[in-house]
Amino acid sequence: MSSNVSKNEWVDMFREIGLTEETMMKWHQLFESRHPDGHAAFLQWLGIPADEIADIRTRSK
Repeated sequence: MSSNVSKNEWVDMFREIGLTEETMMKWHQLFESRHPDGHAAFLQWLGIPADEIADIRTRSK
């Protein structure tokens, strides 16, 4: 996969459909609990730095 969509673009789309910071975190928690490797790969695909990925995944547990 190429990185065609940035983190900010993804967040903007989530906000446009009505997701709040709280619901976005619930989405991360669900993704992390059901598909931890896929969640990590998705965050990497977005081009998020490793330290931020680690933080997101820690907060998602």
